[in-house]
Amino acid sequence: MLFAHRGARAHERENTLAAFELAVRLGATGLESDVWVTADGVAVLDHDGVVGGRLRRRPIASVDRSALPDHIPSLEELYRTVGADLPLSLDVKDAAAFGPTLEVAEAHGATAQLWLCHDDLATLAGWRPDCPGSVLVHSTFVGLLDGGCERHAADLRAAAVDAVNLHHSEWNPGRIALYRRFQRRVLGWDAQHGRTLHQLLDWWVDGLYSDHVDRMVDAASGRPVAEP
Repeated sequence: MLFAHRGARAHERENTLAAFELAVRLGATGLESDVWVTADGVAVLDHDGVVGGRLRRRPIASVDRSALPDHIPSLEELYRTVGADLPLSLDVKDAAAFGPTLEVAEAHGATAQLWLCHDDLATLAGWRPDCPGSVLVHSTFVGLLDGGCERHAADLRAAAVDAVNLHHSEWNPGRIALYRRFQRRVLGWDAQHGRTLHQLLDWWVDGLYSDHVDRMVDAASGRPVAEP
């Protein structure tokens, strides 16, 4: 799965409809963003979750949808623009956004293509009954796993959490084999350069996240990756 990180972030302003549209044209097989909920309950796509100038920064949760900057799209607008056929990976930065996100995805028949990411395993486990057909992803770091990767893989399986997302530098063939033994998917983020992309693809990870959609698509197609 070739996820365009925040849309085609290396090519367009991140988390904008233009970035997502370009990512699709460049050949991404999935889209990625961060989802927040506004004060009036609208799921919107932004990385930091704050708006306003340096002296008047406000969290999106305190602002109505109508008061947000024009470049911030709602999840509804994303589906209307690019459709609901591509997998959509959403980092749920505010757990309160889960309900509004699921509601929009259900309205578009897109829950089976929804990948919901969070850094708290218990939170993900709590979501499972409400979205049995969606992919749940634990985004974490190896150093945060008190019981090690084997214990973590077992916990993921017990919680019916489908996948683990680690920084590309934390993957190796042995670690991938371990999670596969527990039937968990493995995802690598921050895969920006040709060597990294080819290495992860050679190890058969289940998904990549990259700002450079063109490089990612070239690598997956076996073509040389053009870099500056």
